Amino acid sequence: NPGNMAQDLTEKELLKMELDQLKKEVKNERQMVSKTGKELKEYIESMAAEDPLLKGVPEDKNPFKEKGGCIIS
Repeated sequence: NPGNMAQDLTEKELLKMELDQLKKEVKNERQMVSKTGKELKEYIESMAAEDPLLKGVPEDKNPFKEKGGCIIS
């Protein structure tokens, strides 16, 4: 059972896994949120015109548009 995998490991094995993960994470280059936040905002604003969640999808291009209607008799 994959959900119980952590229970099957010894405390030493769990600590080794955690240490290995921290060793990987410490190598990641860190950046200031003030810089990355500004870059993210600029990217989002530059892509807004093409975002279907903001501008919608034309009916003829909508793959999820219902093909037929419902007839109640």
